[in-house]
Amino acid sequence: MISINQRDQWTAAKSCQRSSWALVMMFATVFAAQLTQAQTYSALYTFQGGTDGSGPRAGLIRDGAGNLYGTTFAGDLNNDGVVFKVSATGTEKLLHSFDGADGSEPWSPLIRDSSGNFYGTTYSGGISGFGEVFKLDSKGNLTRLYCFTGGADGANPRASLVRDSAGNLYGTTFMGGANGAGTIFKVMPSGVESVLYSFKNGADGAYPWAGLIRDSAGNLYGTTVSGGTSNLGVVFKLSSTGSETVLHSFAGGADGTFPASGNLLRDSAGNLYGVTPQGGTPGYGVVYKVDKSGHESVLYTFTGQANDGGTPINGVVRDNAGNLYGTVNYSPGSNGTSGYGGVFELTPAGQLGLIYKFSGQADGAPTYSTLIRDSAGNLYGTTYTSKPGMGVVFKLIP
Repeated sequence: MISINQRDQWTAAKSCQRSSWALVMMFATVFAAQLTQAQTYSALYTFQGGTDGSGPRAGLIRDGAGNLYGTTFAGDLNNDGVVFKVSATGTEKLLHSFDGADGSEPWSPLIRDSSGNFYGTTYSGGISGFGEVFKLDSKGNLTRLYCFTGGADGANPRASLVRDSAGNLYGTTFMGGANGAGTIFKVMPSGVESVLYSFKNGADGAYPWAGLIRDSAGNLYGTTVSGGTSNLGVVFKLSSTGSETVLHSFAGGADGTFPASGNLLRDSAGNLYGVTPQGGTPGYGVVYKVDKSGHESVLYTFTGQANDGGTPINGVVRDNAGNLYGTVNYSPGSNGTSGYGGVFELTPAGQLGLIYKFSGQADGAPTYSTLIRDSAGNLYGTTYTSKPGMGVVFKLIP
């Protein structure tokens, strides 16, 4: 198993580079101060850890009326997690409570079809205990579309699904498969599963933590947290015929290491955007871009300082001007004490600032979710824990 919290290999690099960041930090601090002047944060709902759910680790989806939908990793009577709805006014409604047999520990965001049905995965539970793909209709009735056995079919999906026009669902399992290093799978509306690719735990990658995105030609794109030429993760493409291409293999230097839970973002030109929670010169992670030819460029390197923090685990979202928004799980206080992470904005010019810092109190912290953005530019997400509750659904007006 890969731990994304290990930074021992970067300790020497941090001390060597500290002075070289001084000038950059001065300008970054000024920019960050400009960004934080007019941010409005609101906790739309605070979980209490009971029948309402506890510990949301996934992002949200939003309907046309402004209602938000998501999952919690735990909570309710069986402590197996829930599917919830939060209205635009902050009222929560429980849509489904997992009981283990029908799934447990949902890590992933939901997706929704035009009929109002939801689809998602659970990390564990189901018939064999290795997780499942489920469908939840608008009345709250859950159908187990497929339960993983832990063998060649895969085990422990922890990422969201993507759906094609025929209703087929595509996703990844973190483990299992022919080589035990995870799979890319397809589940038909009838519940028939097929493995499109089994990772070999070599140069092709291993342990896909994040989900997939799909282009109009049916190609799938994603990341693995391990494997590759340096065993530090890859960005891959899987063709509609099942042929895998490694677009970028992380080398462990300035380009980052261990791309984690957030799905990639793809623009109209076919460029892919993502984050790594480690790597970069100081070792606090990077925001990167991979073009269609597989060339990687680092858009920003986190310094681990008060103005930018570090350890970005989740993916990014993009506005029409090309600004990227995401979260970090580490942001030290001004006196050097450990902070609780925050929300960042990265401009096309490469300037980054934290537009909100979590306090670890009623606003929650840390966050494991990728943000979503509405047409007005407001950002929505979840935090895993908070005081006095057990997580928060929040809205941030940039």
